[in-house]
Amino acid sequence: MEKKAWSLKKKLLVAGSVLALIGIAIAWYLFTLTFDDTATVKADFSVQADAFMKEFLADEKQANAKYTEKIISVAGLISSIEKADSSINIKMSDSTTGSYIIFALQPEQQVKAATLKEGDAVKIKGSCSGGTFSNILETESITFKRCVIE
Repeated sequence: MEKKAWSLKKKLLVAGSVLALIGIAIAWYLFTLTFDDTATVKADFSVQADAFMKEFLADEKQANAKYTEKIISVAGLISSIEKADSSINIKMSDSTTGSYIIFALQPEQQVKAATLKEGDAVKIKGSCSGGTFSNILETESITFKRCVIE
């Protein structure tokens, strides 16, 4: 008895089904991914805001490699507080270069953030998303996510 060869349609259908299952598994993983509470995680680095910004200005590529996706504790002065509907962002700026660090606070930090004002010294811990230099503005912006006030 002779074996029939799989037709091209059957091969494509099986390959497509396997790829769809892999895609669904990856999507499920990404959508259910959780992070430890930043307040309970030990910081990988503790830095001063001014020195941190200067490090990114000196060599952005190297600073991004060192700090991106790491938990960093940053001490500095608040230059502005930006309130949105459900979130609060705190900004620390370098007045000489215009560069800044922006921290997106976790929702449970809003009560603490409401007590802060511009000019206050604060220490904020969060996950560094990295820095980007704007050629138009000639400034470095460093963003943080999942931040807590220490």
